Amino acid sequence: MSDSKPLDTTKLHIETKAVHCHPSDPATGAVSAPIYQTATFKLPAPGDESGYVYTRSANPTRDLLQDALAKLENGSQGLTFASGLAATNTIMNLLRHGDHLVAGDDLYGGSVRQFENVHKPNSGISFSYVDGRDPNNIEQALTEKTKIIWIETPTNPLLKTYDIAAISKIAIKHKILLVVDNTFASPYLQQPLDLGADIVLHSLTKYLCGHSDTVGGALVVKDKALGEKLAYYQNAVGAVMAPFDCWLALRGIKTLAVRLDRQCANAQEIVKFLQGASSVTSVLYPGIDGSPLLNGMKSGGAMVSFNLDGDFEQVKRFVMATKIFTLAESLGGVESLVNHPASMTHASIPRETRLKFGIDDGLVRLSVGVEHVSDLVNDLKQALAVYQSANKSAQSEVASA
Repeated sequence: MSDSKPLDTTKLHIETKAVHCHPSDPATGAVSAPIYQTATFKLPAPGDESGYVYTRSANPTRDLLQDALAKLENGSQGLTFASGLAATNTIMNLLRHGDHLVAGDDLYGGSVRQFENVHKPNSGISFSYVDGRDPNNIEQALTEKTKIIWIETPTNPLLKTYDIAAISKIAIKHKILLVVDNTFASPYLQQPLDLGADIVLHSLTKYLCGHSDTVGGALVVKDKALGEKLAYYQNAVGAVMAPFDCWLALRGIKTLAVRLDRQCANAQEIVKFLQGASSVTSVLYPGIDGSPLLNGMKSGGAMVSFNLDGDFEQVKRFVMATKIFTLAESLGGVESLVNHPASMTHASIPRETRLKFGIDDGLVRLSVGVEHVSDLVNDLKQALAVYQSANKSAQSEVASA
């Protein structure tokens, strides 16, 4: 007789957790999670809501994904949403008029847009942005009205890394919630809850799903009372992740480790190439200066940013010349993407603010995929050749005019 006890994943390596993060279907033995593509459920009696009632409130496929995410992040509860920004908005429902939030000064443009253009004018919440690489900057920005510290690490798009454990001590000291957007690292590279964070945020669209075929967001917590508050807002606001999208995320999670191993290795080779490439003035990548990686990260990740020595029109020639790297929003999929933050992911941030934070027109962001690294390097070489040739021609025309 086989042991019917569920698998205890708490002592497993994350590579194994990712594959076995949900049990086989007890009704049929199906190894792949069933998709409960239903809006409503039959009730046993009027007023008896002891089981599933309505998919906005709960759905078996979504429950499997939420439990899987909690296991991966070593949390007590996971919650999933229609997008990463829907997850962001759910956290913001914890705040009230007059509250204050301190954030890192390098954030996804959509987060800044939501903070500044939605919550600031409509909810009366104030925001401060500081360079969190020095935790003292965060502590100095706190006020008696500060309720949340919000960081990304590595950051988007400048790939700064923050010391989660040190910032957590500040949050605990002042009784403030610490939110860590773990999208760029994923739970495979770091687990912020183990370092003292209160809430971990993910855009599931990125590494966890990993195939650029669905949009979703997630929150994971350790504190059950906090989880209950967020679950209330998840149901009340209703921006939940659909069953089929949850299934796509569950499928993607199973290959998280093997995908990221390849992507991180490719990224490190690309960093070496860019460091020696002409026209590249700087390369941004965690640990590039030889300093140790923070937060126990297994590697610097699969995102690479760098600066070219040209203006927007010149840099546009480079991003449009790549053939394997696809010019597109988003990141974390198996295919390599190239992005121009100033005109794409961070275009909603006013130019003077972007420049203050270090996001100028020469900045290029790469999401490195699983292709053969030689093909990726050769693609960057030929795009840089196009960029350099076009710039020389333009300079010659100016000189002869």
